[in-house]
Amino acid sequence: MLNTGTEGCKEPCTAAGQDGETQAAPKEGERGWGNMRVFQQFRPVAPGQVGPGGRGLRRTRRRPWSVQSARPPAAGPGSPERRGESQPGAPPPPPAIMVLAPAPLPGRSLAAAAPAGKAKLTHPGKAILAGGLAGGIEICITFPTEYVKTQLQLDEKANPPRYRGIGDCVKQTVRSHGVLGLYRGLSSLLYGSIPKAAVRFGMFEFLSNQMRDAQGRLDSTRGLLCGLGAGVAEAVVVVCPMETIKVKFIHDQCSPNPKYRGFFHGVREIIREQGLKGTYQGLTATVLKQGSNQAIRFFVMTSLRNWYRGDDPNKPMNPVVTGAFGAIAGAASVFGNTPLDVIKTRMQGLEAHKYKSTWDCGYQIMKHEGLKAFYKGTVPRLGRVCLDVAIVFIIYDEVVKLLNKVWKTD
Repeated sequence: MLNTGTEGCKEPCTAAGQDGETQAAPKEGERGWGNMRVFQQFRPVAPGQVGPGGRGLRRTRRRPWSVQSARPPAAGPGSPERRGESQPGAPPPPPAIMVLAPAPLPGRSLAAAAPAGKAKLTHPGKAILAGGLAGGIEICITFPTEYVKTQLQLDEKANPPRYRGIGDCVKQTVRSHGVLGLYRGLSSLLYGSIPKAAVRFGMFEFLSNQMRDAQGRLDSTRGLLCGLGAGVAEAVVVVCPMETIKVKFIHDQCSPNPKYRGFFHGVREIIREQGLKGTYQGLTATVLKQGSNQAIRFFVMTSLRNWYRGDDPNKPMNPVVTGAFGAIAGAASVFGNTPLDVIKTRMQGLEAHKYKSTWDCGYQIMKHEGLKAFYKGTVPRLGRVCLDVAIVFIIYDEVVKLLNKVWKTD
């Protein structure tokens, strides 16, 4: 039983045990009475009253419970309530109320059981800046493999082949033009890579921000759709005209008498001879290629990120992990759409007039060169794309982290 003395509880408060013995009430913050946590000191009830329910607290050996005392605010130091006295004519004070609440189990914390927070969204403006910077750095590193891939795809079987393979292509290029020959056409691709990556990531973040769930998560299917939209946008706005110019530049340099003296001169000559339409040759193939390309990459990347982060959508990713996931996404896109890349390259070359349409180009390749021709340049493209996607995603993520510190958009 709780002590009911009238002298301000001079004796320590006690509780009855299972065998009738009494135990002293534990101090605040200590465990006692069968592993019960006491958060506040018990105060004695008014004279003539007993504890809640008319009996003392039983000690329990089941789940530990915490004991709290819900009582009115403490009175002033000189008040009768503080001295343990009752005012004449005043109603007796209410009894102390014991509130039993589950205490945390050993080794468990409430924070660990709390649901994960909402995923942070990336502002499209940050995505545009980070994507443009990533695209520019990446193309300077990987352009030689792009050059070799394009050369092999243009080396049609209908003519006597100039190259016997990747190594022979590199050897002949270095012998004829030096090491810098592997960077011929870089300017046109560099001018296109920066806006291409900017449009791609900006559009992806814009679409994904609209399609995320209440917790800010993006599932794999929606990631695929957002990637498809990003690929189509970059194909129409940037990729088709820039890729057309790049292919014409490389093809022109392979001719006995090159006629383009530089990027701007080449663009001017192409528009003068063929009009603006000359920079949009192979648009259908480019849209199909870029749309499927980015759909595959972002689908794989979103799936791997969701798997890695688990229940915590804001779990930071190490750049090495990001690069590995990017390489896997790049490899998947290579095997998924290399035939479209071959058709696109043929439609944008100087001999594109041989084909009536994108579908006719595919038919002519199959008829005269066989199915294997659709996978020409796969090996050099595989190496370039894996490195390309890994570098782009690493730089993009790191730049976004930096922008989040200096550019507050929340």
